[in-house]
Amino acid sequence: MKDSVEPYVTADGRTIGPVMMDMRAITLRFGGVEAIKNISFDIREGEIRAIIGPNGAGKSSMLNVISGFYHPQEGEVWFHGKKRPKVKPYQVARQGIARTFQNIALFEGMSVLDNVMTGRLGHMKAGMFAQALWRGKAEREEVENREAVERVIDFLEIQAIRKTPVGRLPYGLKKRVELARALAAEPKLLLLDEPMAGMNVEEKEDMSRFILDVNDEFGTTIALIEHDMGVVMDLSDRVVVMDYGRKIGDGTPDEVRANPEVIDAYLGVAHD
Repeated sequence: MKDSVEPYVTADGRTIGPVMMDMRAITLRFGGVEAIKNISFDIREGEIRAIIGPNGAGKSSMLNVISGFYHPQEGEVWFHGKKRPKVKPYQVARQGIARTFQNIALFEGMSVLDNVMTGRLGHMKAGMFAQALWRGKAEREEVENREAVERVIDFLEIQAIRKTPVGRLPYGLKKRVELARALAAEPKLLLLDEPMAGMNVEEKEDMSRFILDVNDEFGTTIALIEHDMGVVMDLSDRVVVMDYGRKIGDGTPDEVRANPEVIDAYLGVAHD
């Protein structure tokens, strides 16, 4: 469609790009339970797109569809104008999509540096034999990957803990390390599953700043799930709202904030 390939001007006058990912009539079932019911929405290049809703709304299931962990029984996923076939998560990663998880998924016994290095696996082309010898291409590749990781570490201001085992870090810093690992992959689309869950106010402010900087300085498209509505409304260009697997709202933060059905879902208040 014409509007999918043209830039989009947000309510605050910021121009975001054409549609990067288009979720078309997605339905996902687990046995007889429909976790997602015929939902359509898109994600545009360069935007911060929030997916919100009460607990059990199907948000993480939708993120798992985008990242290839789940495969919908109905509907289509389109990426850069092409219908995406049934793919595995590693194939999705090769397409330039990286993610963080609702429950932190780091190697606790490894250092921050080594954890972030795992985000570069998709950029490592040399075979195991060449890596063991560590010569020629393998050596150059290792140096390039380490330089990329150090840039991410500097960007997220975690230089002081780069050699620290992740298991010794407080929760908020672990969240930042997980973001670093995702950024090390140099994604075109970054998926964040509750990046601020369990954080205090100061940690949320830091994470919000980093998310905005990633979007602004790297031009990375971001789709995030978050329960803190203040954060969502401040960060997002557009918001899609889910409730019991259905889409009940989609638009700018102001449009969503004023939507009676969204207010009902969050507050349980009836409106005339």
